[in-house]
Amino acid sequence: MMLVRGRLVPCVCLGLLGLLCWVWVSFASLADEQLPVGAWEAVDHAAFQPQSALSEMEFASISSYRGPGNNDHRNNKELPILLWWSGGLFPHFPGDTERIDCAKSSCLVTSNRKVQLYKRTASIIFYGTDFRAYESPLPRLQHQTWSLFHEESPMNNYFLSHGPGIRLFNYTATFRRESDYPLTLQWLPTLDYLLSPTSVSLEEKNRLRKEGLAPVLYMQSHCDVPSNRDRYVQELMKYLGVDSYGKCLNNKPMPKHLEDTSTATGEDPNFMNFVARYKFHLALENGLCPDYMTEKLWRPLHQGCVPIYRGSAVVADWMPNKHSLIIIDDFPSPKALADFIKYLDENDKEYEKYLQFKNPKSITNTKLLEALETREWGVNDMSKPNYLNGFECYKKQTEKQQERGVPPPKMANNSHMGCPLPQPGYGDVHDLPDDDGWLQIWPQDYWQSLDQAEGLESLIRHNESDPSLLWRHIQNIAVSRARGHH
Repeated sequence: MMLVRGRLVPCVCLGLLGLLCWVWVSFASLADEQLPVGAWEAVDHAAFQPQSALSEMEFASISSYRGPGNNDHRNNKELPILLWWSGGLFPHFPGDTERIDCAKSSCLVTSNRKVQLYKRTASIIFYGTDFRAYESPLPRLQHQTWSLFHEESPMNNYFLSHGPGIRLFNYTATFRRESDYPLTLQWLPTLDYLLSPTSVSLEEKNRLRKEGLAPVLYMQSHCDVPSNRDRYVQELMKYLGVDSYGKCLNNKPMPKHLEDTSTATGEDPNFMNFVARYKFHLALENGLCPDYMTEKLWRPLHQGCVPIYRGSAVVADWMPNKHSLIIIDDFPSPKALADFIKYLDENDKEYEKYLQFKNPKSITNTKLLEALETREWGVNDMSKPNYLNGFECYKKQTEKQQERGVPPPKMANNSHMGCPLPQPGYGDVHDLPDDDGWLQIWPQDYWQSLDQAEGLESLIRHNESDPSLLWRHIQNIAVSRARGHH
């Protein structure tokens, strides 16, 4: 799902910053001439603007929250800077710059790229969906960290699913539990959201079934996606009644008052009442990756409908108990799944077992409970920062200091984001015709993203300052690989 940027704007800022503030402290304590040699070698000294140049920028003079341990009384011209590189997301308004007072330290955060080469610019923050290798801020300076924020679908940027791509970042906030600031449960507001009473009783659902309502709902308007979900659903529909709305595999029209598809991604009461009538919801994510779980999963659980799910291979780790959803890949074929759905549809007692988690005593997953209780950010919870705020002020635990008092370099790895090569939703990839639309798009996109990741890694390794040279480096790598040297 695309980030609903509107909901982030009001709460925008307490965190990447702290993470980055902490990194800066190690360098801020050094005089300019004491900065690591590599940081100066990366760029001509003249490229650094004098600190007085910052006076040309307008910094918001707001009385932001100051944490109980924040004794940072430096003025704006003395604070480290965090630069949001992605033009599509800058979680502060109005203007392009703001001061942030986190729990223990303060920083300036800006989207003004003029500060890229400033000595005080401690970190550059990238929004994963908008990250493009050919637009990277080069040369990369050794005194700056790169941080990645990416809570959206893996399909938005497969660059991040390859080792050479994710290793470019020092800190991450992604849907993977292994990231530095995990956003795994971003679509689950609270435990009460799960515990809310079933929207439509089983008796009413059975009555609607007798009137001709199918047991299963499918509603998608984004059809050509890496998970190739339509291919599987199309096969399933040969054996099972499915009411399909939206643009994908449509076999039923939406009611006139719900034709605005924007309601499908929110929780408009009319829309929610409409979809709650179904016993089962086909909940197939647009991209498959561990811990990538969206409203497609949590919404039916909230309503008291049973999700038929494909997405995160480790989804069971986050379910309220061991009997709250049906995992497509647990069945050898669409027909086997269809037979099981029919069995549940005809046996109320067996169906109701999937809704027992609505009773708090039936929630047995302590991992889920602990994660909801201890996460530092909230969803529609004004007592906590949202996850953008939290990441800006996030502070990494102090690592073992090097002799010069500078933390050792830290890099992300594939566990922070890495997602597998897209596979057909049904059948074997070798059985697809060469002109298959899905085959021509997603596997190629995946491997081309690897080329770009290796190309950017090469640019940085060679201390290039022109990102447009990316394509030349990609070509050189391809030639080297063809000669058996790569």
